[in-house]
Amino acid sequence: SRRMMEERQDMPAGRLSEHFDWEEMIYSETAEKQAIRNMPDDESRRSVEALVKRTLEPLRQAYGAPVRISSGYRCPELNTRVGGKPSSQHTKGEAADCTAGDILQLLGVLLAHKIPFDQAILYRKRNFLHLSLRKEWNRGQVIIHD
Repeated sequence: SRRMMEERQDMPAGRLSEHFDWEEMIYSETAEKQAIRNMPDDESRRSVEALVKRTLEPLRQAYGAPVRISSGYRCPELNTRVGGKPSSQHTKGEAADCTAGDILQLLGVLLAHKIPFDQAILYRKRNFLHLSLRKEWNRGQVIIHD
């Protein structure tokens, strides 16, 4: 719709790296359906940029196959609507949920290549890998859920 197009004018746009762009880092079907403006503030934008540059792009290069972002930045309202924890790193631009051909292999590549991350949470049944990166004090914590 025209309103959605106008609202998107001030959205971050363009490529963040060779394989990732702003659109996929802020896109949400829930936000679109419920007309939630999922816009990162300046600090969250910088965090998204760091996550892509330091973690997601190096991982994609090392993995050598597509890595899709199913959920990146979430404004607090969107995070609540999708059932995210109030303290979710998604609301700070520090996290992205990734899907790939072989999610277990993706985790293996992350660890083998010593790519920096705060948390890597593998959700086996739902087949995605939650990856986060903080400005400092990254824990390198791996959690595996069924």
